[in-house]
This record gives sequence, structure tokens and C-alpha cells, in this order.
Amino acid sequence: MIVTLTPNPSLDRTIALAGPLERGEVQRAVAAHGEPGGKGVNICRALEASGIATLAILPGDPDDPVLLALANHGVPHVGLPIGAPLRSNVAITEPDGTTTKVNEPGPILSLQQQRALIDLVLEQSVGASWLVLAGSVPPGVPDDFYARIIRELRARLGSRAPKVAVDSSGGPLAAAALAHPDLLKPNGEELAELSGMFDGDTLEANTDLVVDAARVLIAGGVGAVLATLGAKGAVLVTAEGSWLATTPPIRAVSTVGAGDSALAGYLLQSNSGASAPDCLRQAAAHGAAAASLPGSTVPALHQTNPGAVTVTPLPPVSALRPVSATHPKEDDQ
Repeated sequence: MIVTLTPNPSLDRTIALAGPLERGEVQRAVAAHGEPGGKGVNICRALEASGIATLAILPGDPDDPVLLALANHGVPHVGLPIGAPLRSNVAITEPDGTTTKVNEPGPILSLQQQRALIDLVLEQSVGASWLVLAGSVPPGVPDDFYARIIRELRARLGSRAPKVAVDSSGGPLAAAALAHPDLLKPNGEELAELSGMFDGDTLEANTDLVVDAARVLIAGGVGAVLATLGAKGAVLVTAEGSWLATTPPIRAVSTVGAGDSALAGYLLQSNSGASAPDCLRQAAAHGAAAASLPGSTVPALHQTNPGAVTVTPLPPVSALRPVSATHPKEDDQ
């Protein structure tokens, strides 16, 4: 089973426009729909659609629209009642795939609620193969929240602890990297911040530099780095090697949740004992499939085309530097 924690979940509403977004103007949507959202929630939805057992952990009362939507989707979940409504996010998509998102901050979690959420994660992670810590943290939650969970999980379960993947940004991602997770999934900008090397645009334009930056994190104790680079593909870096995955051009409908689906594809293959290149191949296939679907729709395995993905080994690099501090950045979920 794969367990996810989404401490700042949302009800994601996607609005599709017939033409480009025009600021200050009145425009009519051609379609609109809502889904339960947040990175960990999206990952569970994608894995469940592919037949992988999951459990989504999140704050939220039983009658909250997000938890009700998860129940309607048949996604196993455990909510921590907090006595406050969860946030709503709005994504506006244009015909060329350009997506504009407006994310609410989310409810404040008290210290007692934070402790209860950590205890819930530790309790539910027994017997899991992976624990995924995903998305932004709510207001009032410190940047080291994910790092604290990783350390407490390993202290309590020892060799029985599941592998840990982290997909966040800014301070929470930087602090988690120092707790030595088994997998980090940054985009180009987040990888640039974490490594202290170059900038996001420079990294995304040069896969050799992506490997260089990722190896900074590997040298600092991170098990593997899966860097998603949008239309340029994805790069996986481990202590054993580095690979680039590219897909044929697609017509992007919505990029909402594409990175989450990519991580789901990686975990799906990892759960079956696949090699690192094959995990990367499925990650790229899942990400491409998600981008070709409307709104925050996630693909099932049968909707992906891993056979169309090209995986190329990348040469090793020699320059390694310590992980540097980062500046917080808003998360996309």
C-alpha cells in the first residue's frame, strides 16, 4: 500500500476558456468541473485508478466537500477533524494549455492538530511500501513539518519504515531534503533553489545541469531525485546513474496535476520492483497523459503510453557541493 499525506488539501475547480485569458474582461467558460485536490490526493486518485492500494491522509471534517468527493471517487482516506472548512482552488485553462491558478491559503492548524496529524501518519504508515509527503503546508505549520515526520517515522519503525517521497516547494522541501528522503520530486525551479545552482530556466534548458544540481542533493543524503521539466521531459538521478525521459509532442489541455501524475507513475512501477529507468519511463508517460486530459483529471495506467517514451542514460558529472539554503516559494497545490 502507498500512503500519502496532504496537509493542505483542496477542492479544485477548473474552468476552461474558449480563448486566451483577458485580464479585466468578462469571459464565458466552455466547461467547468471540480475534483478533490492536493498533491497527495491526486497521487492516490491516479494510483487507485491503476489498481494500486492507497490511503490518503488529510485534515478535514467528515462532511467537508473534499472528503465527500474522495468518498464519491472511491479513494480510501482518513481525515483528521479540524472544525474548519478546507480551501478551494481555481484553475483557468486556455486552449493552448496555459493554466492560471488561484490557490487559497487553507485553514490554520493548531499545535495540537499538527501533533495529531503526525501521529495519524505514523500509525497508518505501518506496513506501507511508500509514504508520500505532498504539497504545501497550511498557515501556522512550520517549514520542518515534513522533516519531523520523516525523522519520527524512522525512529519509531526503524527498518520497517516505508520509503519516503517528498513533493513540495520552498522551505518545507528544503527542510525535508536535509532529512534524507528516499525520493524528491522537484520541478526545474525548485531544483535550482534546493541546489543553489543556476536558475530554473537555465536548468530546464540543459539536462546536464539538471544532473549536476540533482547530484548535489544525492551527495547530501537524498536517495533519488525525479525532476519534472514539463514539455522537456523528466530526469531521474540516483547514486547509480542518471536518465532523461522524453515523450512525443502532445496537445496540452491542462497541466494541473501533471507532476502529481508523474510521481504516481514512478511509484506504480517502483511498487512492482521495476528498474530506475522503467520507473522514469512510466513517470513520463503518466505526466504526458495527465497534461492531455482536462482540468485535474488523472490518468489510469491504460491511458498512458510508456512505449512512446524514450529513456536515455546521461553522463555522470563530477562537481558536487553541499545543499544550500532556499527561499520559500508557493506550492502549486
